[in-house]
Amino acid sequence: MEELTTDYGAERRRLRVMKYRGQPFRGGYHDFTIKTGGVEVFPRLVAAEHRKRTRSLVLTSGIGEFDRLLGGGIEGGSSTLVLGPAGTGKSLIVLTMAVAAINRGERAALFIFDEELGVLFARSKGTGVDLERMRDSGGLIIEQIDAAEVSPGEFAHKVRTCVERDNIQTVVIDSLNGYRNAMPQEQYLILHMHELLQFLNRRGAATFLTVAQHGLIGDTQSPVDVTYLADTVLLLRYFEAGGRVRRAVSVLKKRTGPHENTIREFSIHSGGLKVGQPLDEVVGVLRGMTQYLDPHTDSNP
Repeated sequence: MEELTTDYGAERRRLRVMKYRGQPFRGGYHDFTIKTGGVEVFPRLVAAEHRKRTRSLVLTSGIGEFDRLLGGGIEGGSSTLVLGPAGTGKSLIVLTMAVAAINRGERAALFIFDEELGVLFARSKGTGVDLERMRDSGGLIIEQIDAAEVSPGEFAHKVRTCVERDNIQTVVIDSLNGYRNAMPQEQYLILHMHELLQFLNRRGAATFLTVAQHGLIGDTQSPVDVTYLADTVLLLRYFEAGGRVRRAVSVLKKRTGPHENTIREFSIHSGGLKVGQPLDEVVGVLRGMTQYLDPHTDSNP
């Protein structure tokens, strides 16, 4: 049985096997495309079919303060979600983890939804990260994804093929906002992300995802809530102090081990990411209403 649906201005073709006498088959809907030369089907990803690999390695960023905030680093076979308003540095954080993996001699894959590769290469060079050189040397695989042309099933197939074929140990999806545009409804995004993250975890890969929240300061909202799917959640915020707009990072949760409960200031410069000491004298950073504590009193304002 074939079904043709249209969402976000693009046609999605799906098929479903209703009956196959005497033979086992995979149920549910499977995306497919019609191309020159025939039909290509992307079987629905079922994470439970893939055996889990034991992975105890802790992956570090190479930035001491950031690794301490993370409780030493990120465990292989886990997923990390980076939340924050536009411009706070979400992409730089996940790129930092990918670069650290390449520097360890591992391979990383970037799936980019929201940015042209030329712009990404130029912008990353401004922070001391030469993604183009890493791609040319074979340590980094970069794919630009057009959500209007690639179905969810095809994207999951791309990620799976890349991880299995090239032995990828770090996967970056930037961002889920762009990935969501390939989904007709939010519940489908949740189902696809659950299976994809479970598959990557079982493969022992460290997965990093970004979500841009609506709003810049004060009350911010996420277009889709997938925080419960991720093992680790990082929250980025703008805050005002000393007449300047600054950035802060904190770890909201980490299932795979301990982490700091502090809020640290960080900055972006030509050398990359710089993470500072905990903001002990500032309150209200997370809710966008920053106030300094009086050092001469023990009570909050």
